[in-house]
Amino acid sequence: MTPTRLFDCIEWQLEKFSKEDMFANKENGEWRKYSTTEIKNTVDSLSMGLLHAHIGYQDGTIEGRDKIAVLSNNRPEWMILDMAVQQTGAVLTPIYPTINVNELAFILNDASVKLVFVSDEELYNKVQSIRSTTPSVQAVYTFNTIQNALHWKELLHSGTEEDLLQLKAIKANIKPDELATILYTSGTTGFPKGVMLSHHNILDNINNVNDILVPVCNYKDKALSFLPLNHIFERVVTYIYLFNGVSIYYAESLETIGENLKEVKPTVFSTVPRLLEKVYEKIIAKGREQKGIKKSLFFWAVALGSRYEVDKNQGIWYNLQLAVANKLIFSKWREALGGNINAIVTGAAACQVRLLRVFTAAKIVIMEGYGLTETSPVISVNCLDSHNRRFGTVGPVIKNVTVKLAEDGEICCKGSNVMMGYYKRPDLTAECIDNEGWFHTGDIGVWAEGRFLKITDRKKEIFKTSGGKYVAPQPIENKMKESPFIEQMMVVGAEKKFTAALIVPSFDNLATWCAKNNIKTDNVSEMLANPKVIEHYKNIVEKFNELFNPVEQIKKFELMEGEWTINGGELTPTLKLKRKVIMDKYAASVERIYA
Repeated sequence: MTPTRLFDCIEWQLEKFSKEDMFANKENGEWRKYSTTEIKNTVDSLSMGLLHAHIGYQDGTIEGRDKIAVLSNNRPEWMILDMAVQQTGAVLTPIYPTINVNELAFILNDASVKLVFVSDEELYNKVQSIRSTTPSVQAVYTFNTIQNALHWKELLHSGTEEDLLQLKAIKANIKPDELATILYTSGTTGFPKGVMLSHHNILDNINNVNDILVPVCNYKDKALSFLPLNHIFERVVTYIYLFNGVSIYYAESLETIGENLKEVKPTVFSTVPRLLEKVYEKIIAKGREQKGIKKSLFFWAVALGSRYEVDKNQGIWYNLQLAVANKLIFSKWREALGGNINAIVTGAAACQVRLLRVFTAAKIVIMEGYGLTETSPVISVNCLDSHNRRFGTVGPVIKNVTVKLAEDGEICCKGSNVMMGYYKRPDLTAECIDNEGWFHTGDIGVWAEGRFLKITDRKKEIFKTSGGKYVAPQPIENKMKESPFIEQMMVVGAEKKFTAALIVPSFDNLATWCAKNNIKTDNVSEMLANPKVIEHYKNIVEKFNELFNPVEQIKKFELMEGEWTINGGELTPTLKLKRKVIMDKYAASVERIYA
């Protein structure tokens, strides 16, 4: 068979490499394995149960397909539901568990969602709290067993011969160019937009990156999954694993990733740069705890790694030193990641180049890529082979996708990966897909060496000072966040006479620095108001300012007392800054800067 729909991955895997651990999940402290055969039977049973509940493909239109929502952590049930819903012709609409109730109500009403699946009691209560304002929702099912709540297994239907034949006929009737999922992107302003992706959109994207990922994952391998499946990046990576027979093990939580890596020993996993930064910060913190020669060796290795260049021989002496560093220091880094990692795939935001250098020097290849939900998602990616990988870029454009840069540098993309459009919003679709079929990403980019795509900023985030000079905030923020004392940062200055910043300190590192400098206080406000601390941050900012043009240099800043979070509303679920929210929330801080 040749797969043409996403759910074909089950038959494909059964035919090519049936597994005893297609999925695995920690249950009661033990890894519970789900075989390909068990998953196929469960998916079919759930599909038949949904059909018996009159959920599925009512007619050939987008509105004629029932919408099912899911709010859950990553687990086998998530993917079982995804494939079961697809097989009925209905449409899965994943929603981030961290979503606020107003946006949740908007999505459930906008998509006329009929059934909602949630993982736990907290999410069950969140959905129940808005049931009176979401009339389309007929029932809420849970993955965990919760008292007085419907359990998802109540929908399972073993099926008669007639039921199986009906399901087979429905599956056969689902065309590749039909709607497979609606993904609501939170964006950085306003209500979410529903991105419509077909089986063809996603499956073509999978086929176009498959050759790139096959060297790092095949049917003998395991992957650890912890990025939210609600995000198209993790979902597509999951289907790549399934079509290549890679076993998927689900991390218990973000807090247990370190422990789960050592247990599973995966060859690959996907992440976002912020989580990679936190891993690096933990490693460096452990290095600082070392004493004497061990500490000296550790930081000698890190300094050596920070000089690493991809696809460039730096001579026999450097190579010899790096081999020693790998044996003595970096080997422990690889062990902490399970000891089998071939590569880490990252996307969703820019990764700091210093991290890419050090991890690559430590024989942990970071494959940084780029794309949007609207492009299913991959547009470009750095490959495993060093010839097709460059630090500071998002790699070469993948096959069967075309990219051009508009006059203002905006990245425009054309190919089978471009979405069907925004659900119920032809006006928004027309704004970003032009008459020639080019999708306008809103990102500004340049070509490096004529073939590596480099993102320089977001079109809408570039601002003009009152002196008429343009400032791109992202490169400044990304560079300054290389300081171990800066956790988060937002550059401001639109229509103002100079560029400034709001800075969230790395409170752990700052507390250590304060202790060494005889600043004795546990009160954050007092700490940030201390003249020595302010002077310390001035020195950090002035050091980085040397790397930028005068108009881009940070002239003033305010130190923030708390970290920006998803729950706080300052970050999107993919950890991007919600600039308008931050500007509104911290208007007083910005006013003080320019007073």
